[in-house]
Amino acid sequence: MEKRRLDQALNAKEFAVCAGVSYSTARCWFRLDDFPAFRGLVFWDDFVQWRRNHNGLAAPKESAPQVDRVDISGDLPPRAARILQEPL
Repeated sequence: MEKRRLDQALNAKEFAVCAGVSYSTARCWFRLDDFPAFRGLVFWDDFVQWRRNHNGLAAPKESAPQVDRVDISGDLPPRAARILQEPL
């Protein structure tokens, strides 16, 4: 729960505890193509957004300002993409 509060990435086991689901259910979700996991980790806020989208509760997306950078994020979860875009 502390990692969730600090907005740190969770592995499948930690995620299962926070989400209140079984470990096997968490592993199934991690295998879904559209689940926001990246290299076996997921940020809680990305999961919440994913869940809202699946329940039809997603708010309309706001257009992000365009940046003159090469997009290396591809189809990454939002938090992982932001981390990769941060200057070193």
